[in-house]
Amino acid sequence: QSRMVESGGGLVQAGGSLRLSCLASAHIFNSYQMGWFRQPPGKEREVVAHLNWIGGVTNYADSVKGRFTISRDKSKNTVYLQMNTLKPEDTAVYYCAALVGLGDYKSIRNYDYWGQGTQVTVSS
Repeated sequence: QSRMVESGGGLVQAGGSLRLSCLASAHIFNSYQMGWFRQPPGKEREVVAHLNWIGGVTNYADSVKGRFTISRDKSKNTVYLQMNTLKPEDTAVYYCAALVGLGDYKSIRNYDYWGQGTQVTVSS
């Protein structure tokens, strides 16, 4: 069964931190690129962090560089998004997703598996 399940969202004050987790089925975790997306209310879904473990490449949206960190724990089949110095504009539903092969990580259509999303709300 192919599954991705996010957790760790919640309500936090501006300046605070959260760590999101994404538990993936083993075949997904071992074979694919991973990305974290977010969708603010009334806006389109956007990629905020990407990890390609062929070479250990990471990429971040300009809006989160220096504040967010994507990582993975092979022993737990889990990908994380550490979010520090959170801002009200980071409020969104956050999704993890897995991409097959070497497609463009910025294109949502290239992702094959998605989690259900977890809400992050940052109060001012």
